Amino acid sequence: MAFNSRVAQAQIKVAPATKTKNICPTQLAAAVDEVINRPQYSRVRWGILVQPLYKAQNLYSRDAQKYFTPASNAKLLTTAAALQQLGANYRIRTSVYQDGNNVLRVVGRGDPSFGDTQLVALAKQLKAKGITQITKLIADDSYFQGDIVSPSWEWEDVYSDYGAPVNSLILNENVFSINLIPQAVGKPLQVGWTDFNEARFWQIINQSVTVEEKQPTFINVTRELSGNVLRIQGQLAAKADPFLVKVPVVDPNNYFLRRFRTALAGEKIRLPETGVVSGGVNQQEVAFVESSPLSDLLMETNQNSNNLYAEALLRAIALQPKKPDQTTVNAGLEVLKTTLTQLGVNPTGYALVDGSGLSRHDLVSPEALVQVLQAMAKTPSSSVYRASLPVAGKSGSLKNRFLNTPAYGIVQAKTGTVTGVVSLSGYVNTPKYEPLVFSIIVNQSEQKAKALREGVDEIVVLLSQLQRC
Repeated sequence: MAFNSRVAQAQIKVAPATKTKNICPTQLAAAVDEVINRPQYSRVRWGILVQPLYKAQNLYSRDAQKYFTPASNAKLLTTAAALQQLGANYRIRTSVYQDGNNVLRVVGRGDPSFGDTQLVALAKQLKAKGITQITKLIADDSYFQGDIVSPSWEWEDVYSDYGAPVNSLILNENVFSINLIPQAVGKPLQVGWTDFNEARFWQIINQSVTVEEKQPTFINVTRELSGNVLRIQGQLAAKADPFLVKVPVVDPNNYFLRRFRTALAGEKIRLPETGVVSGGVNQQEVAFVESSPLSDLLMETNQNSNNLYAEALLRAIALQPKKPDQTTVNAGLEVLKTTLTQLGVNPTGYALVDGSGLSRHDLVSPEALVQVLQAMAKTPSSSVYRASLPVAGKSGSLKNRFLNTPAYGIVQAKTGTVTGVVSLSGYVNTPKYEPLVFSIIVNQSEQKAKALREGVDEIVVLLSQLQRC
């Protein structure tokens, strides 16, 4: 899989509907069954639940209480728990502390939106405090405990940008970029580094080639199982635009320190070459930056299905102090379950191991997803939660779906895709019927995601045409 995919999913356009038709609730079951019983779906496992938003009445149900691999629909649970626990205005703080010997310690608390702009802001604050020389710079990455990459993620995910490591000191979403630039026909592509600090840490095995104009482009960049080795394969046409590839960092802590050194140098703050280490003790805060409010972080998480954001939010709700040897992920999952149970979600309806849904070990029932959506609709923060979801044909991962259909603009839903899995759960603001909530999950298929989404989207279009009769 190429590095240039942000999430493990794609977007498709649904063919324009030939005409709008109205469907009575009594006709819905037959209409949905007609879709899922087609020969191309004969070996596919469907889980579906459709209910009115404000009452537990089944308009359609198929294996709704059984477990399915949810893919990114798991983010609906994570973001609901984060919003309930932290509040829409919560911000994640990154601090710099100082002792009397010009030793600075940077403490990260898992802000997934932290980037080079924030590094420069910290450096400028330090300069404004009169700090011109640092004896030692310490990166304190201890706020999150446990693996920075989920042990249940597949290797293909780990070396892709959508599976970047998650730690306390996140920078630039823990990825860096390279540009692949075509040369003369027959020559390998040129590798252009956007971060020259990274260039010296990687060995490149370049097996790519520049081909004649109008030839197809296909690029595959993989990381070797051990060591900092990138293998570049594929082809790019002569005179084509550079091909951007995003690569997850291997050691996010040292990546953060390297970039911070550059920001400090920009403010003419001197730091000895040997003065960059990990660890630290408590000191006085001399600089800090805060993330955008949680409402904005939820938007990025759900609109763009950002795995790193979801994993950071799961860790953000973990209670401190934790049990001995308990990871921050497991502590976060405990808080998630407690929070959703208090909302009325059946705790036996799901079993998560991460916050993003990237793990194939995650299990969720359509019923649990519907319960989460219904419960959040009754909370004071319901508008914030719903605003974080993509809108059919208009935004996020639904921007190119449901175009020219009755579902356009009236469906707010979370997408999900991993190999063999497609899911979609959310709300339908039907014009001729009461508001609906739905969850559709397709599992155990060898078909391409596009073919599965066509069936899912056809069902959602049916829901958008419900009327009272």
